[in-house]
Amino acid sequence: MKPFLRRTAYTGPVQAVILDWAGTAVDHGCRGPVAVFSRAFERHGITPEVAEVRAPMGREKREHVQTMLAMPRLAGLWREGHGGEPDEAATDTIFAAVQELMPETLADYATPVPGCVEAIAALRAKGVKIGSCTGYSRDMMVRLMPRAEAAGYKPDAVVTADEVPQGRPWPWMCYLNCMRLGVHPPEAVVKAGDTLADVEEGINAGHWSVGVTRTSNALGLTAEEAAALPADELCRREEELGRAFREAGAHYVISSIVDLPALVDVINARLAHGERP
Repeated sequence: MKPFLRRTAYTGPVQAVILDWAGTAVDHGCRGPVAVFSRAFERHGITPEVAEVRAPMGREKREHVQTMLAMPRLAGLWREGHGGEPDEAATDTIFAAVQELMPETLADYATPVPGCVEAIAALRAKGVKIGSCTGYSRDMMVRLMPRAEAAGYKPDAVVTADEVPQGRPWPWMCYLNCMRLGVHPPEAVVKAGDTLADVEEGINAGHWSVGVTRTSNALGLTAEEAAALPADELCRREEELGRAFREAGAHYVISSIVDLPALVDVINARLAHGERP
């Protein structure tokens, strides 16, 4: 077989989209992980604030614990309650509780966001493959994927943080998705997610990087809560988050993955002219 070598600009269409899991494709508002981390810390006498739990969202889950324990308020509470610094042993202790709580808790948060199933069908009708990456481990996803599939969402490839050397914002989960999906070059891929770490991951992988606002961890709203907000207030919150995504380098910002099929058409037109992210 002749070795593959690309010498000219890619002018073909988008071949794949890689979606984050919670807050992007399923679990509107990313509620599952918040419940898990809160309960894990509470087991050890610390009640974190929701903002403290949400701040590291999108990263590998042990790193998430480590980041929380480094926060001044939580570090101080750990010292008061445990008589020592929040060191690696402390991280291991909290993370063990996270691993125990994750599968059972998250199983209740595997519902696709509104319009997800239809958006995936529209993307596949365009010939686009569907990848997925997550800060969850493979053991956690084993419990989640069947629930999501039963509700109509089944990606063509799923990569977890424990399958690569480092999680987000490193690009390795995106690269492994591309390998499993058989897609190349990087500019033929769209990465969409609801956290800054997702945006950075997509940029580092050389993909079109897309921030998702309404279903996101940052807004933290269920579909019902988002619908109940005054339209101007919801718009204001989404615009504020969108600015943060763009400042992080996002090429596009969308409200939810319902907007992805139309966005793929926009990106296809740019690719046809040889443009790259």
